[in-house]
Amino acid sequence: MTGADRPLVVVLGASGFVGSAVTRVLSELPVRVRAVARRPMTVPEGVEAHRADLTRPGVLAEAVADADAVLPFAARIRGAAGWRVAEDDDLAERTHVGLVRDLVAALSPHRGVPPVVVFPGSNTQVGKIAGDRVDGTEEDHPEGVYDRQKLTAERLLKDATRQGRLRATSLRLPPVFGAPAAPTTDDRGVVSTMIRRALAGEPLTLWHDGTVRRDLLYVEDAARAFVAALDHVDRLAGRHYPVGSGQAAPLVDVFRDIAEAVARATGAPPVPVVSVPPPPQADRTDFRSVRVDPFAFVAATGWRPLVPWGEALARTVAALATAR
Repeated sequence: MTGADRPLVVVLGASGFVGSAVTRVLSELPVRVRAVARRPMTVPEGVEAHRADLTRPGVLAEAVADADAVLPFAARIRGAAGWRVAEDDDLAERTHVGLVRDLVAALSPHRGVPPVVVFPGSNTQVGKIAGDRVDGTEEDHPEGVYDRQKLTAERLLKDATRQGRLRATSLRLPPVFGAPAAPTTDDRGVVSTMIRRALAGEPLTLWHDGTVRRDLLYVEDAARAFVAALDHVDRLAGRHYPVGSGQAAPLVDVFRDIAEAVARATGAPPVPVVSVPPPPQADRTDFRSVRVDPFAFVAATGWRPLVPWGEALARTVAALATAR
């Protein structure tokens, strides 16, 4: 098989945390990979790097030209709470919804087999549910601006799939954590934020009593999920799938594990874990427990998370300690 015969997979937002991890996994497979990002990025050998501001007219169509599959990770992230989008943030709407609309238009004039899109959704898109288990059968009632934008983009892709223009699926992820895949990549999630605080000798602060439970997915397992979706897209197309570890731990235990893992790495005593009043930007979703049931995705693809929490945490601590 020549290079031109291999399918072209385009990763949009390839400088981001999950996008860079997916790019690294794809680089080891018999596909051509085009990594697209606005910011500087470090890509594996053999990957085509393409710097572009996708929000400019016509740029996205050029970036995905000739693509057999696209993974759109481009997002508007602003600090550790980047998913809390303001109602009047037009650039967030342009990034999270407008780019997907442009993507559908750019990929639709295909010949033969419709192109593939695997979209990174969020498990919070579902909104408030009865209980704490999410398995993908729930009705969606998103509460925040970011979640409404994600759901709108997801529905655009589902509509295009029903019309035969694309073969698209969405993987709804829980919080993802881990070691960055490239030096230009930064993880701003809760696990890495708390690891950095512990490395600095600062206390780890809970906004509640710590009983709220979270499903946390290691970034390498998340990246493998997107590759599994590419491999099984004909089974998945037209639907969304929650993808997670299938376990949810109380955050007080998560934070204590972080403090102890950092202590083992540094030789210093574990930093304290304390409860503090929630800040003004706290949302109702911050106080709800969530456990992601990935059974449907596992049944369709055979994927499953491979890296246990303790090992994943130790790897992340080691990487962030070295990067200081």
